[in-house]
Amino acid sequence: MAEEVILLDFWPSPFGMRARIALREKGVHFDLREEELLSNKSPLLLQMNPIHKKIPVLIHNGKPVCESQIIVQYIDETWDPESPLLPSNPYERARARFWADYVDKKILPGGRAAWRSTGEDQEAGKKEFIEGLKVMEGELGDKAYFGGQRFGFLDVSLIPFYSWFYAVETLNSCSIGEECPKLVGWAKRCMQRESVAKSLPNQHKVYDFMSEFRKKLQAQ
Repeated sequence: MAEEVILLDFWPSPFGMRARIALREKGVHFDLREEELLSNKSPLLLQMNPIHKKIPVLIHNGKPVCESQIIVQYIDETWDPESPLLPSNPYERARARFWADYVDKKILPGGRAAWRSTGEDQEAGKKEFIEGLKVMEGELGDKAYFGGQRFGFLDVSLIPFYSWFYAVETLNSCSIGEECPKLVGWAKRCMQRESVAKSLPNQHKVYDFMSEFRKKLQAQ
C-alpha cells in the first residue's frame, strides 16, 4: 500500500511554509491542498483539526498532525533519519526548540502588528519585530545556519518570515537589511536551497495579500 501524505495549507501562511520546507528537505512526496481560510474551510480541515480548525494539518496515512512546530518534528522523526533537522545532542536540541518558541512568541506577534495595525500599535509592532530579529541575529552570529554548517529545525522555523520582510519594510518605511544585515544574508543563503525557494511565495505577492487583508480589517 502506497504511503499517503497530504498537507492542508494556505499559501501565505508562514506556518504552512514550515511544513512544506521540512517535507521537501526530507524528500517526501505530498499532496498539497490549498484551503480557502478567509471564506470557506473545507470539510476535511474541519474533520482533521476540529479543535483549532486551522492550517497546517499534515495527514499521514489518514492520521492528522497539527501545529507547525509539532508537524516539523513529526516529519523529522518519521522520514530520512540520516538527514535530521533537530540536533542529536539533547542540549542543542533543547536550544533549537527554545529559540523556535521564541520565534512564535516574539517575531510572530511583532510582525503581525507591523503589517496589520496602524498608528502607535503599528510602530510598537515594528519595533518588537525588528528587536526580535536582532536577537535572532545575535544567536546566529557568524554561522552559516543556526545549527552551524547544517540547515536545521530553527532555520525551518524562522525562514518563512522572510516572506514578510518586503511588506513590513514597505508599510513601515524601514530597512530590515540595514537593521539586521547578517540575518538577511542568512535568509538569502536559505533561499538558495530548493526546499525553501519552492516553499516561500514571492514577497511582492505576500505584500499584495497583506495590503488587501489590512484594508478589510480597517473597514470593519
